[in-house]
Amino acid sequence: MKEWNPKSWRDFPIKQHPIYPDIAELQAVENELKSYPPLVFAGEARNLQERLKEASKGRAFLLQGGDCAESFSQFDAINIRDMFKVIIQMGAILTFAGSCPIVKVGRLAGQFAKPRSSDTEIIDGVELPSYRGDMINGMAFDVSSRKPDPQRLLRAYHQSAATLNLIRAFAQGGLADLNEVHRWNLSFVKNNDFGKKYEELADRITQTLGFMKACGINTQSTPILKETEFYTSHEALVLNYEEQLVRQDSLSGQWYDCSAHMLWIGERTRGLEQAHLEFLRGVKNPVGVKIGPKATKEDILGICEILNPHNEPGRLNLIVRMGADVIRENLPKLLRQINPEGREILWSCDPMHGNTIKASSGYKTRVFDSILSEVKSFFEIHQAEGSYAGGVHLEMTGQDVTECVGGSCAITEAGLACNYNTQCDPRLNATQALELAFLIADILKARNSA
Repeated sequence: MKEWNPKSWRDFPIKQHPIYPDIAELQAVENELKSYPPLVFAGEARNLQERLKEASKGRAFLLQGGDCAESFSQFDAINIRDMFKVIIQMGAILTFAGSCPIVKVGRLAGQFAKPRSSDTEIIDGVELPSYRGDMINGMAFDVSSRKPDPQRLLRAYHQSAATLNLIRAFAQGGLADLNEVHRWNLSFVKNNDFGKKYEELADRITQTLGFMKACGINTQSTPILKETEFYTSHEALVLNYEEQLVRQDSLSGQWYDCSAHMLWIGERTRGLEQAHLEFLRGVKNPVGVKIGPKATKEDILGICEILNPHNEPGRLNLIVRMGADVIRENLPKLLRQINPEGREILWSCDPMHGNTIKASSGYKTRVFDSILSEVKSFFEIHQAEGSYAGGVHLEMTGQDVTECVGGSCAITEAGLACNYNTQCDPRLNATQALELAFLIADILKARNSA
């Protein structure tokens, strides 16, 4: 391969990428972005790789979740806090009930762009470019809003910086203190069966902390009890943005994309000779690749060779997104081909994208039972094939939305309209996320006992 540099992706074919009409304006924005401080640091990305290494060996578990696409209009400290709360709630469930260290990675502080199945959409006979996320264009269906605007890259950076600042305060400043475990339960969840189940678990954690305190182990002597590690991630889709936040680490001399701790690319942009894979091969962050039902052995080995040529554990996360029915047939065959190759891979499950349907009401939705089914199958298949189910990748929110049907809150297709509030794809609400966390905790507990 040719020598890599942060601009080398520009010599490769690219898909799902905005075409900006004003090149001079784009270059001015890129120059401004390049002058901005990094959002994360190389050492943090290296720490995450160490955690993911443990998950790839079955000694930890990756919980990656957050919005399908962050929004400029819905940017709010309460929304960020509630997302953080539900992720650390799920982490507590998985750690305590599943007896397993949890690596918490948010889909936030940069998740502003989405690939789309069609370049355009038609409403009432009018055809306009598709909405591709607030980093690229606007949701309003008019010519001006749908034009790619490079100024949005700057706004995405500033909102990401503010989000990261708040998340770091929550993680280090007391909200993540295990003594506050009851406060993590969101008000609209408390009267639900799984909210009550969480409160019971929180009581057990409080009792355990009381015992530990009596033994001289408290938050003063053991800071880990009052803090949590929390990492960020997003899809590295808009490479005009990502390139400007690449920095050379002063300690190692290696390049890192300092827009997030972990980056991933999607099923539509993972071509072996395309720009997105070329960009990710040169940065040393942990990286992920979405793997759909049509992935072949050659695809995966090619991705491994490009993104992880030195076979480093924790470097490469393959995020399987096949669908509840397809995964049972396709994943076992794929693992039988890949596992004997000895590649260091963290396998995680995205049970969202393969289970998207259109309700009779016209809303795009996901059936909660299908999400549960794909997660269960993912664990069962890995156990049968002698490899580890290392994580989950979820589109979720701390808001009380009605976007996925089913679950203990019994959302129906008719009820989707009550609070359907997503920028793009349907998300699990906090109650559904807790329900899924308890299921995974039971599976982890059984696996670790075995």
